[in-house]
Amino acid sequence: MGIDFVVYQQLLHLAKRWQPAPGGRTLMLGRQRFRPTGHYKFVFDRAWRRAGYEGSYKAVVQDDKFCEGLMRRLGFGEMESMDFSDYEGATILHDLNKPVPEALHGQFDFIFDGGTIEHVFDVPQALRNAFLMLKPGGRFVSANGMNGWLAHGLYQFSPELVWTFWTRGAGCKVHTCCGMTTSSDSQAERMIVDFADAAIWGRRLRLGYGRFPMGSRVTLYYEVERLPESSLGDAVLQSDYVAKWTRHASAGAPQNDDEGGAEDGRD
Repeated sequence: MGIDFVVYQQLLHLAKRWQPAPGGRTLMLGRQRFRPTGHYKFVFDRAWRRAGYEGSYKAVVQDDKFCEGLMRRLGFGEMESMDFSDYEGATILHDLNKPVPEALHGQFDFIFDGGTIEHVFDVPQALRNAFLMLKPGGRFVSANGMNGWLAHGLYQFSPELVWTFWTRGAGCKVHTCCGMTTSSDSQAERMIVDFADAAIWGRRLRLGYGRFPMGSRVTLYYEVERLPESSLGDAVLQSDYVAKWTRHASAGAPQNDDEGGAEDGRD
């Protein structure tokens, strides 16, 4: 997918929040593009200034439309890139469907996925690869399709995957998990919905049709941190089912399968 306006805005905020900036190796999955287009380019400059950066975002737009210049300016270092092929100039060639070499384990302070894992068939292996390549204290940031991206990739993702895999399956800390619309107008910066962990109250998130504009593309964006004690578990189980199984085992009787709860899990 590359870096559209809403992902760009999140990266601006991340760069300000995450201090000190990553000092070691940094990596993007796929070589991501940054090529602002359309009649609403002014919102890129406005977000740039609001985040406290001098000059214009245009100074980091590369002729080849890739994003290394932007990432460097935001303090994320000289980003390497991993891809199946070198057709876009990736620096590390690897098929994310397969385990990464041990030489890459624990090598990166920051890994950015701007829309690559949705194109990988073996998603569990790709997520495990991202975890294994992070250093303790390192962060993985992902922006992949959640809704409205039909036929774009192999999958669209749910916030349940974020909380279940990264917290209970890998013992990491989720700093941010939200849905963001991809829009062609200046309202894009306001179309963001935070997603809580459904396991907190043991019921599935109910995301009603009114949460996002009709016909919009929604990106699932999240930031996770690998902690010193983080490790991959043997099983990843959906949280609301685990809650139901636990209640059933405790009560010894069938439980109500009502999936009630707030639309975004915050109420």
